[in-house]
Amino acid sequence: MDLDPRRLRFLLAVARYGGVLAAADELHVTASAVSQQIGRLEQESGHTLITRTPTGSVLTTAGLALAEAAEDVERALAVARTRLLQDEGGVTGTVRIGGFQSFLTTILSPALPQWRARHPGLRIETVEAEEDELLRALRAGLLDGIAVELDAGTVTGAPRGTSDTPLLDEPWKLVVPSGALLNTDVVDFGRMALPWLGVDPTAANAKAVGRVQRLLGGESSSAHTFYSFENALALAAAGEGVTLVPSLALERLTTDGVDVLDVPGLGMRRIVLRTLRRGGSTVLDTVVGLVREASASFTYEPSGDD
Repeated sequence: MDLDPRRLRFLLAVARYGGVLAAADELHVTASAVSQQIGRLEQESGHTLITRTPTGSVLTTAGLALAEAAEDVERALAVARTRLLQDEGGVTGTVRIGGFQSFLTTILSPALPQWRARHPGLRIETVEAEEDELLRALRAGLLDGIAVELDAGTVTGAPRGTSDTPLLDEPWKLVVPSGALLNTDVVDFGRMALPWLGVDPTAANAKAVGRVQRLLGGESSSAHTFYSFENALALAAAGEGVTLVPSLALERLTTDGVDVLDVPGLGMRRIVLRTLRRGGSTVLDTVVGLVREASASFTYEPSGDD
């Protein structure tokens, strides 16, 4: 099997954005060009890679395997670009990055000392705030980039005038009160006695919970609405309901009193770095590469509750 690796980015775009048209828009090519490249990739691999449905394109098992390989290639190139741009001491300037708590505390903040050592003339400042506030600051030029969380199963593309650089895909986990499910091998959401905890409607896991409810069933009523994952875990530990939590958020939170489960069909949370569409900047490109490198090195270490 002799594959042209240049075609992999077309398949990866279809996987990330849910269809040929969306992938073409993101890659700034025609839909016909995307279809042609995937068709040639299918010929080279000897496998059908996508199936088209009324709501978009779904990757086959072979397609998913190649998309994962494409992500590995993309990450390796990001690391290489970062190293090529290093020119120790040659990159100078200030870049301000906004984001949400779990990303800043687990990915960004721990990497800052190493980045200072590698680029003494580069200053990276961070801002934690809600997504709407961060996006306003980005458009106003107060921030250079913002980390945004998305539900990979409902991604619709970046807002007009912005561009998303994928950083990390991580699995959603089902969080339930300890011992609430006698059989954790097969979870029947339709018969689950506990309700789904209410989620702030702007959060990525609100879309994920809605998607899972539509696909797998389950009650949506709850007396509680949470914004922070810390509160979500506390409510679940108190027996008040169940919810979805991403792996990254579980790195620094206690899971006492809850069971954290891997369940087929929950999907993934996608983290992207959103920037304005504009001419290239060596300083910003360097920081984007650093952030991608740090994100690519993240590996979720499950707790004993999994």
